[in-house]
Amino acid sequence: MAGQNVAEFLLERLKAWEVKTVFGYPGDGINGIVTALGKGGGPRFVQARHEEMAAFEAVAYAKFTGDVGVCMATSGPGAIHLLNGLYDAKLDHVPVVAIVGQAARTSMGGSFQQEVDLPTLFKDVASDYVQLVTVPEQLPNVLDRAIRIAHARRAPTAVIIPSDVQELEYSAPTHAMKMVPSSLGAAWPEVEPNMDAIRRAADLLNSGTQVAMLIGQGARHAAAEVQEVAELLGAGVAKALLGKDALPDTLPFVTGSIGLLGTRPSYEMMRDCDTLLTVGSSFPYANYFPEPGKARGVQIDVDPTMIGLRYPYEVNIVADGGAALRALIPLLERKEDRSWRGDIEGKVSRWWETMRDEAMVEADPVNPLRVFAECSDRLPASAIVAADSGSAANWYARQLRFPSGVRGSLSGNLATMGPGVPYAIGAKFGHPDRPVIAFEGDGAMQMNGLAELITIARYWQEWEDPRLVVVVLHNNDLNQVTWELRAFSGSPIVPMTQELPDVDYASFAAGLGLGAISVDRPETLGSAWDEALTATRPYVLDVRTDPNVPPIPPHATLEQAMNAAKSALRGDPNAWDYIKEGLKTKAQELLPGHRK
Repeated sequence: MAGQNVAEFLLERLKAWEVKTVFGYPGDGINGIVTALGKGGGPRFVQARHEEMAAFEAVAYAKFTGDVGVCMATSGPGAIHLLNGLYDAKLDHVPVVAIVGQAARTSMGGSFQQEVDLPTLFKDVASDYVQLVTVPEQLPNVLDRAIRIAHARRAPTAVIIPSDVQELEYSAPTHAMKMVPSSLGAAWPEVEPNMDAIRRAADLLNSGTQVAMLIGQGARHAAAEVQEVAELLGAGVAKALLGKDALPDTLPFVTGSIGLLGTRPSYEMMRDCDTLLTVGSSFPYANYFPEPGKARGVQIDVDPTMIGLRYPYEVNIVADGGAALRALIPLLERKEDRSWRGDIEGKVSRWWETMRDEAMVEADPVNPLRVFAECSDRLPASAIVAADSGSAANWYARQLRFPSGVRGSLSGNLATMGPGVPYAIGAKFGHPDRPVIAFEGDGAMQMNGLAELITIARYWQEWEDPRLVVVVLHNNDLNQVTWELRAFSGSPIVPMTQELPDVDYASFAAGLGLGAISVDRPETLGSAWDEALTATRPYVLDVRTDPNVPPIPPHATLEQAMNAAKSALRGDPNAWDYIKEGLKTKAQELLPGHRK
């Protein structure tokens, strides 16, 4: 196209790749791209309040749509701000492309304002592909490869374009030496399993009598196959945190989350099983697997770099989870002895009864578990749920009972603070017709969430379904770190580091024109949820929760209990309150009918 410059071609190429939305923040390092956006015809540009939020929004968009997420930032500080969100993408294996400005070529190397060595800066986070575009003829190849590699390796990639290059007239690569032509599109294969390995896996699984399955986000598109295998093997199915939405919690053999944030049925199943089948998960904590030598194992994962990790599996199969399970199913023998499955289903049923009882324990003023339990009873079938890191992640993992169709995610392996609200925004732009819920601790809300409420207020009227509920666990405490101090270090709370300034989150939201409800009595929680989930605009639920309700793992160790006691003896000012709440909560597991 005559007269088209590099920035205009960039936007045209993104649209040709069916990129519909770009999350970002402007700056003079991308003035050429901003000008091109102003002419129209490119992808939708969503302006976050901060580049880190734009990166989180791109991560969530990719997680919840399966498409590549795209974020954009200026040179120097803007590029630096993207890093945390891009590391979230890297550690959770999410395809995101960062498009970043750079100082003009004439100034590079001259200690010019905002000049940062961006290829070096991004070398680790975008280690699969990061390139600097210095001439127009490079651009199609570099952008196309960045998108393909992000998809293929489920990783962040970065394209760096100096500000002066953006304004050059676009010139396509020619049919000449040292030119690199490019093309659009890719037809991705389904990675088929090795049948010899499938036969060995079948023999191993058929020989087991107490089979456990562990699934992660890599099993999300193989839910039907996972259910069929679990039925044949009489197995229970535990879920890694990023795989919480891979299989409904309403199935009686689904034991729920595993790990420090996990459930007692998952913990006991892993402890007692003699056979383990892991599908699409790189769950990292070896101490929550069966003891080595106690169980024989099979792992299935599409990523060959993540195979054979975490446990001494006897059979390691590199393949798409669904394809491998479909090949495996005809070779599996249905286990006629269903006692193992029956025991698991009984434990799961009792677990959910216990969770309900723990949520109803009296607290001052509101038990945070009840916030999640009341939501669980009302989750719309098409909901998307995001949770921030911290105590919100504990209750998300244990208390929310996902039915079929609900999606959910959080910052899994990076476990960074602050992505909850931007995740919700990214989800809404990916699925504007679905209700979205974000659970936030007040620390994360003050860090990032308050600012991104402004973004919600700006864009919500464009969404087909306007429902976006942000729930703030308002306890004026950095609660997760407080409990880590107590349980892992035996230290009392350190008020100067843990206490938060009191903020009226509901008033802030109302000032932006959003719906807002303050909740300080547990009996009003249900009606607050009903109002927010049937509203015609986004809502903030500002819930005053008790910081002394402990996130006790169902398998808390003696060392953790002793450390909590030490923190009390060392003068924790809230010692009696958290001991009292801990005893009341833990007692629910010991009541008649709950522990058998």
